Amino acid sequence: MRARTATAILLGLAGMTAWSWRGVAPHSSDLPPADELLAAAQTSPNTLIVDFRDDITDQALAARGYVDEPISRFSATDRMYRIRFRTPQEAEDAASKLRADPMVESVDYDASVSLFPEDWTPTAPPVDAPECARDNSPGVTGTGFPNDPCFRYQWHLRQIGLPAAWKLGQGRGVVVAVIDTGVSRVPDLQDTRLVPGFNFVADNDKTDDDHGHGTHVAGTIAQTTNNARGVAGIAFRAAIMPLKVLSSQGSGSMAAIAQAIRFAADHDANVINLSLGGPFPVTPVRRAIEYAYRKGVVVVAAAGNDGRGRVSYPARYPDVIAVAATQWDETTTFYSNWGKQIDIAAPGGNMRVDQNGDGKPDGILQNTILPGGARTGYLWFMGTSMAAPHVAGIAALVVGAGVTRPDAVQVVLVDTARKPKPVSSTRGRRIDDHYGAGIADAGAALRKARSARGAASLGLGAALSLLGLAGARRRERFGGAGVWAFAGALVLGSSGLFFLPSLGAPEWLCNSPIGTGALGSAALLLGPAGQGNPLLWSALLPVSAVALLYGARSLRPALAGLAFGVAGGLLFAACAYTADVRLVPDVLDRAWLAANALLAAGLGALVLRK
Repeated sequence: MRARTATAILLGLAGMTAWSWRGVAPHSSDLPPADELLAAAQTSPNTLIVDFRDDITDQALAARGYVDEPISRFSATDRMYRIRFRTPQEAEDAASKLRADPMVESVDYDASVSLFPEDWTPTAPPVDAPECARDNSPGVTGTGFPNDPCFRYQWHLRQIGLPAAWKLGQGRGVVVAVIDTGVSRVPDLQDTRLVPGFNFVADNDKTDDDHGHGTHVAGTIAQTTNNARGVAGIAFRAAIMPLKVLSSQGSGSMAAIAQAIRFAADHDANVINLSLGGPFPVTPVRRAIEYAYRKGVVVVAAAGNDGRGRVSYPARYPDVIAVAATQWDETTTFYSNWGKQIDIAAPGGNMRVDQNGDGKPDGILQNTILPGGARTGYLWFMGTSMAAPHVAGIAALVVGAGVTRPDAVQVVLVDTARKPKPVSSTRGRRIDDHYGAGIADAGAALRKARSARGAASLGLGAALSLLGLAGARRRERFGGAGVWAFAGALVLGSSGLFFLPSLGAPEWLCNSPIGTGALGSAALLLGPAGQGNPLLWSALLPVSAVALLYGARSLRPALAGLAFGVAGGLLFAACAYTADVRLVPDVLDRAWLAANALLAAGLGALVLRK
């Protein structure tokens, strides 16, 4: 009994060691410098954005004597309004008065936001449509995976470890909110799932792109892939939530961005991409990011294209993964901002060079609308706006692999970032203010999120089963077939055959319930509804199986193995704190997971007894 107990403990410790968990604090954000606050006031000196308490009544608003202009229809619930004044002095006097009002949460000048310079103006002609259009003739369509004919120009996807990483995950069941100029269903997004979003510019449900930037960003994240057409996207099984906050000129309001972030968090987005920004802090945006983070949403933002040592907002805020841009040779680009808030780097491209010698500019290639919106094409853009969706796409892959808490996703991304060629450094450690932890690596991130997590879950499940066997004085004895049934159910309940990709198994098998295990298959089977579902992240599966099948004595080994396996997966999620359980307060997530792990383990021990 002692030997079994010692073995159980060692297996559990080995499992946790395989994960190599260590926390990463979100980057710090100093208080906004006085010059930034002054500059913000000067950009729109006559207009304020006022965020009242959500419980303020219409009568109380009217009693304050201001003409409160809604940002969108959501102002009726979040109580955020724009107030215009005739002179800057009137606005300044009102701001002082409102900041002293107990029913006011924040007062800011109405700073505008825009697309960063460089990244949205195509400086090279688009790829000819026939070259990237669907065509199964030899020499046009690729012969491997993916078979998209213009994938050969997407050096940027190979820089982050694709297509090899796709065997480990493709983002199924994940929703990525693209807060940008909208998203149009161009030909190479035909099979990509779009979920309902909102247009905060026109205050309606029409989220088509009238610029091109948002569609290009969405393509990097989830362009339809392996469809013998065009180009590929990173998390091509993920869904896109289009949230239009920028006009056809690429400008908009920070207040609308704040509302869009809250919309995404309230409508089950898992990841938010913000390929936009400005030099000024706006309190409602910071508060919206904090709100989304608390609700389990990963927020990714572009660092800015000023080529200076000051990261733009909102990337500069804590709880945001700030992304710098690299080019083909893995140096950071001439335009990429830098600073201590940079978390990671990813391909942003440099259209002024052709370092790889393919005869094309080294930009980021995706299918989008051409300026004016009348036609579509395959265009190269460059900028940190293009780098951010590479990280958002990898984050979607990690979330799809079962690591759903924002801080845990950041740990995976940072710990697995690889050193760029020009830098001598070790993986997972901060390099400098230009790269952060290094270049995002989809394959390494998925291996940590899935393979190492699978080994840890299996180790803990095996440890719990040995403890259960050691604690049962009189237990079921089963023959060879029963042993195999127990072991197989233990594996499927905890981790699945997580090692299949290393054995060269086909992608469909690696990303099936057999390859991902009971907990990992939730999103595969149920889509976004399976991410963090409290019924699935619980002991419900083994409890239901035992309730229905306990009477069949021959199935009891499998039932016990399933219970211990699920217990191992839940216990790992509780210890490593990787899963955000929906509808359960953050402070209770670990308690929920641990309690259900103990319930499942206790059930397994009960099934083993005669």
